[in-house]
Amino acid sequence: MASHYIAQAGLKFLASSDPPTSASQSPMGSEPMEMRKRQMPLHEAPGAAPGLQAVGSRGSNACCFCWCCCCSCSCLTFRNQEQRPTRASHELRIDDLPSCEESPSPTLEEVNAWAQSFDKLMITPAGRNAFREFLRTEFSEENMLFWMACEELKKEANKSIIEEKARIIYDDYISILSPKEVSLDSRVREVINRNMVEPSQHIFDDAQLQIYTLMHRDSYPRFMNSALYKDLLRSLSEKSAEA
Repeated sequence: MASHYIAQAGLKFLASSDPPTSASQSPMGSEPMEMRKRQMPLHEAPGAAPGLQAVGSRGSNACCFCWCCCCSCSCLTFRNQEQRPTRASHELRIDDLPSCEESPSPTLEEVNAWAQSFDKLMITPAGRNAFREFLRTEFSEENMLFWMACEELKKEANKSIIEEKARIIYDDYISILSPKEVSLDSRVREVINRNMVEPSQHIFDDAQLQIYTLMHRDSYPRFMNSALYKDLLRSLSEKSAEA
């Protein structure tokens, strides 16, 4: 019996000498845990809604994302400009085609000759410039521009230049999508469309003649009765009389 009490006393002594239990440690360990919870951002907090987590994540990277997009767009634009093919030396623009011809002031004899025939008007640069100025007031200047472009095309001998000029003339005056389209019949258009596969310097000859005839019959009589022609004739007559 005495040995039994001694054994129990020994067990109590050992139990009292054990290290502190987890319960005694919990107050010390809870402080760092609470601090971490307070410092935890919204998108990391336990139990936070998935939508809020996504918003927090995107918000922190929004600036970086926008900068990356802008940078990539700028790089793509610059790269596309670098890769854009350069215009060959023989390629032309519409600005290269004849616009206003340089010519001396017409004489009284020349202006009087314009009234004799349309051919005499069109044969001189001064006559073409005066007639073109009149056509501009009637919003039909494209007829003269087309006729002049065809004249320039006939002077070319280089095949690549002929093809390029023919394409420009077609796009500007023959295509139905062009705001400067000239009035041609369907037969002439069909011939031009077939010949555009391999154009020559005479591809627009029929169309040029048709427009020349249109200007002769329609615009030329009005030009001869216009204030532009009469004022020019009167001015030259007065200068001639003073001399």
